[in-house]
Amino acid sequence: MVRKLSRGVALAAGLAVLPLVAACSGGGGGDRAADRATDGSSPVAAVVAPAKVEVIAELTGCEVRIRTEAEELREGVCQTDVGDYLITTFPKDELKEVWLESAAMYGGKYLVGPRWAISAKPEVLKPLKAKVGGTIRDLSQPSAS
Repeated sequence: MVRKLSRGVALAAGLAVLPLVAACSGGGGGDRAADRATDGSSPVAAVVAPAKVEVIAELTGCEVRIRTEAEELREGVCQTDVGDYLITTFPKDELKEVWLESAAMYGGKYLVGPRWAISAKPEVLKPLKAKVGGTIRDLSQPSAS
């Protein structure tokens, strides 16, 4: 019971910021082909970053400020000249998918890797993808599941 309660609190804390991030991420159709790795990204994009906020932040060139530290997720905020973004990591991929399902109600695009997600404006996600790898997922489009 306590575990379920702490999971709910952590998810609620993570979701509390989604409206702010989603408002910044904008909609827009965008060409899915443009989001693929054939965009001439650096070789680093072939290697996907590990699920640790500090490592991902270092790869993206940001000095991260940890904002949420919970059993189910960790979040760090990056403020850079390119744009602001939120790095969220998870101990299990299943928790990441639950978080993304909840984020879908706000729409937007997210850069997603194994056990991590980055929330930012679409024009910020592409350069980050070149640095840390991952896939840009458009949560404003209905999934084909």
